[in-house]
Amino acid sequence: MMARHFDELLEELRNKLLEMGELVQAAIRESVRALEGADESAAQSVFRREGDINRLELEIDGIATKLLALEQPVAGDLRFITAAGKINNNLERIGDLAINIAERSESLIQNRHFAVRTDIPRLAELAEPMVHQALEAFVKKDATEARAVLRADDAIDDLRDAVFSDLIRQMKTNSQSVQTCVDLMFAARSLERIADHATNIAEAVVFMVEGVDLRHHHAEISG
Repeated sequence: MMARHFDELLEELRNKLLEMGELVQAAIRESVRALEGADESAAQSVFRREGDINRLELEIDGIATKLLALEQPVAGDLRFITAAGKINNNLERIGDLAINIAERSESLIQNRHFAVRTDIPRLAELAEPMVHQALEAFVKKDATEARAVLRADDAIDDLRDAVFSDLIRQMKTNSQSVQTCVDLMFAARSLERIADHATNIAEAVVFMVEGVDLRHHHAEISG
């Protein structure tokens, strides 16, 4: 009976993480839609998701704590629970970053009086799939796919730098663009941080599958 209860809790933990992952990915997509299309309804959709994401974070923490305190897991199960806690924390932070982007979109709706060109849509196209791929690696317990997420991070960093340089140039050219460009810089930074949290999730997956902590062993990322 105890073993059955333990397995049921593990499955509940997994399912709630996946539910939270779906909410967070939807929040990213809606925040980017709000930013790119000056879409107030999309921004409000992001804000409405915040309560559900925060609720799931607490529920996942509660299940993980129960498993650790009452069931005394070992080996692979212990790594799974530990990884779940890390993934939970990073998903919650991604949700917060989606909120930040939606808030910037609202500022842009109020202050954008002319077009500012950026590569932020491309940044979003790179960042959101990293979250999806990291969660897919978790579902499939696939360390190879998780490492692919880690290798994708350099392209995000390079593009963020290019976006910042371009926005600074536009601010120098037209002083009236400053507020818009600042909002876009904050949004770009949030997208880059989303990618960082995706890599954290991927590292947790590698730890779960292989028992290897990659945080200070970057040479092992290529696996």
